Amino acid sequence: MHIIQPAIWDYAWGSSTEIQEIVGCDDPRIAEAWFGAHPLAPSSGPDGRSLDQFVSDDPRHALGEGTVRRFGGVLPYLLKIIAADGALSLQVHPRLEAARAGFAAEEAAGIPRDAPRRNYRDPNHKPELVYALTRFEAMCGFRTPRRAAEVLSGLGTSLSDALSSTLRDEPSAKGVREVFTRLVTPEQAPAPDDVAQLVEACRLRLESGSPSPRADRTVVMLAAQFPGDPGVVTSLLLNPVTLRPGEALFIPAGGVHSYLHGLAVEVMASSDNVLRAGLTGKHVDVPEMLRNVDYVAAPPIRIAPEAFHQATRVYYAPVDDFELSVTDVPADGVVRRLPGLGPRVVLCLDGSVVLEANNQTEVLPRGRAAFVADGDGPVTVGGKGTVVQAAVP
Repeated sequence: MHIIQPAIWDYAWGSSTEIQEIVGCDDPRIAEAWFGAHPLAPSSGPDGRSLDQFVSDDPRHALGEGTVRRFGGVLPYLLKIIAADGALSLQVHPRLEAARAGFAAEEAAGIPRDAPRRNYRDPNHKPELVYALTRFEAMCGFRTPRRAAEVLSGLGTSLSDALSSTLRDEPSAKGVREVFTRLVTPEQAPAPDDVAQLVEACRLRLESGSPSPRADRTVVMLAAQFPGDPGVVTSLLLNPVTLRPGEALFIPAGGVHSYLHGLAVEVMASSDNVLRAGLTGKHVDVPEMLRNVDYVAAPPIRIAPEAFHQATRVYYAPVDDFELSVTDVPADGVVRRLPGLGPRVVLCLDGSVVLEANNQTEVLPRGRAAFVADGDGPVTVGGKGTVVQAAVP
């Protein structure tokens, strides 16, 4: 086992308390804590070795033959804690083929991998699963054209009328593409005054008994954070999602989304490829984002857990890169085996637990994590607390 410390990221939407209380630090604002081996920000160990170096020193021991054959000599997933006090960007993650092509093109152009204008920081896709630790608000995927038109109708602005009319005339993915493209493409996007008029119409409708109160509240909330941004209007096209603690949501590559508020654990393919179209001060590349969007209306993909044993729930995402399990360890003196083999990252979220693997024992208090190599074999956990584990299916 290899104890690891997270890489910490400070973004404008981060929290001043949530992750700090878990990992035990006093940073004024933290948005994400990364537990993984992504070369942009790998976790570090007490011996000074980063996790990507630990893996590359002996990939077959660290990852196992099967993982090396499938993914090469890299850890295929990244585990995070995310704390959103404000909305994240309106974004999409690329599919694998697009990521490889985009990465190669930017490498050939000589754009530094850490440059703010870089789209593709690695050649990987980025499907992800978010597991809520608190009430977690998000929007993801497109509503049906009919429902989006209903939400827009009755606002009485020239912008809302035009968008609703397009969706009623073309109630298909083609209509959704046309409306979304119009909103986010700079040459076609509505002026800030048009956005403000629609926001005010949502506010007034909300005060008078809105038929779509959640949609209107989201517009008003986003407008307070990003006044005049047409991305505010796109929220009316997207499915709202609320996760209660213990619930999970899967975001496939190509799925438009934005996380709005809450604390969660994320596990994803090991990538930092994010294509943005608004609601952010970061780099925006609308044409590239639009090339990667899936416009087909679909409900949010909630992942129901399966029981491994009485204490463990496993969330199986429909990808080969990762799975997530959550184990509640009661103080009953029983030592329990964690699911799976292969390379695992185990993070203690609450209490203090004792991990044992390959005749090595490590105590994990809240906020501490360990990488367990494939060569370490099965892992057992005792003590009292809650752990999450990222693993390869």
